[in-house]
Amino acid sequence: MKVIDLSISLNGNKILNNLSIDFWDGLIHALVGPNGAGKSTFAATIMGLRGYEKAQGDIIFKNSSIKNSTIEQRAKKGITLAWQEPARYEGLTVQQFISASTSGKDNEETAQALKIVGLDPSRYLKRAVDKTLSGGERKKIELASIVAMKPAFVMLDEPDSGIDVSSLEKIFDSINILKENGSTVLLITHSLTVLNHSEHAFLMCCGKLIDKGPVDKIRPYFENKCIPCDHTNKPVFD
Repeated sequence: MKVIDLSISLNGNKILNNLSIDFWDGLIHALVGPNGAGKSTFAATIMGLRGYEKAQGDIIFKNSSIKNSTIEQRAKKGITLAWQEPARYEGLTVQQFISASTSGKDNEETAQALKIVGLDPSRYLKRAVDKTLSGGERKKIELASIVAMKPAFVMLDEPDSGIDVSSLEKIFDSINILKENGSTVLLITHSLTVLNHSEHAFLMCCGKLIDKGPVDKIRPYFENKCIPCDHTNKPVFD
């Protein structure tokens, strides 16, 4: 995927400012930056969510522009997004939710996806995707659906949020499996731990790309508690 001069204003404020990023296929990328940098807006714009359709610039995916594509069309091309706070789906069981996102995969594949993220299928397949599940459980179930889906390009917003320390390795294992299955992965994060599980990284601030390169090049942003510049945003570090 290639993003070219992407700009968008929301409520009169310019959130993305001529942002250009080239994602290398098949790698695990990280997108880091302070609160208000535009990271989540970037993900919403790539996904084509309602309210983010009027971005300027272009988005090239599989050698063609998707700038004017609907969210449904982008999803059919293999682009998906998992938010920091996963949604609830009242009336659906975990099995139905995962199967719906993968065009009816069989039960064994659904169960295997749950095992990958560290959930026991015998305990979760028949459970409802509702308020009886914790945020961490819903996050794992959403990730299981994405693993089963095998998308071409997946964006994970704060993939470690709400996940207990003992489950983190399962999350990182799942991300590695996404890569092994051919997905290009973008991790939107405030966490040095997540950055360290990436292969390439981008640093954003005020809607602009500040730096990019190997993880070692971006790591000083965390180690030095940001980098010298003239913005007023305050970074958050985990």
